[in-house]
Amino acid sequence: MKTVVSRIRGVERDIVQAPQPGDVAPYYEPQSNEIAVFETAYRKRLPVMLKGPTGCGKTRFLEYMAFQLKRPLVTVSCHEDLTSSDLVGRFLLEGAETVWQDGPLTRAVKVGAICYLDEIVEARTDSTVIIHSLTDHRRRLTIEKKGQEIEAHDEFMLVISYNPGYQTVLKDLKPSTKQRFVGIYFDFPPEDIERKIVTTEAPGIAPEIVQQLVSAGRKARLLKDHGLEEAVSTRALVYAANMINAGLDPIAACEVAMVTPLTDDEELAEALMEIVQAHFGT
Repeated sequence: MKTVVSRIRGVERDIVQAPQPGDVAPYYEPQSNEIAVFETAYRKRLPVMLKGPTGCGKTRFLEYMAFQLKRPLVTVSCHEDLTSSDLVGRFLLEGAETVWQDGPLTRAVKVGAICYLDEIVEARTDSTVIIHSLTDHRRRLTIEKKGQEIEAHDEFMLVISYNPGYQTVLKDLKPSTKQRFVGIYFDFPPEDIERKIVTTEAPGIAPEIVQQLVSAGRKARLLKDHGLEEAVSTRALVYAANMINAGLDPIAACEVAMVTPLTDDEELAEALMEIVQAHFGT
């Protein structure tokens, strides 16, 4: 699948074109019935919310599903400055003329792509309100600046991701928004599947290293409820495995991939390193 990265007022969009003959499906290991649930939601044209911690496979799953359904994928990484205009579009000056430029959501609505709003909770409230008319029987997008309503292409699908661990009183999705979606919960995979993922994503890694990495990562996740804001992700384990494959010492690889990015707290970092050293030796 070909990826094109473009920008509109600083908003990066990954526009993945529909699969072409000869393309290879993104690698994904199913954990439960998430594929069947997503396929059913797609057939019934229902919007989907992917819930789960960072680095557990939500985005990879969606890339895999877009490939299987043969649909283009438009990804928007949400942030606190994301406005409704960033999603829908705006008038721009080109020479002496004023022209309209569609935003990523509008483009997806028109061409029947899957539009993925990653970490939707980070976006401003007015950005989430505009998607409401796309998440019920209307399936329409209102462009107030143009006085238009666009009916969504029959193949259009809206998907958002949401990390419950980040929710606060000031930054959370409204219940009225959450209830508009079919929810699929993701967590870190079972140990055997996680070993398989690391082995596949780091070709050539020794099985004993995989075992030690996954075991250390799962032990480190127990600190999540003891001061660590985010757990060691499967993605972090894959990073560590690839660093080891490239020749870095395993303990150093774990430090730069699994410890340093997660915390600035010296005591927590020390506790994480003790776990790593216990699995890889001093």
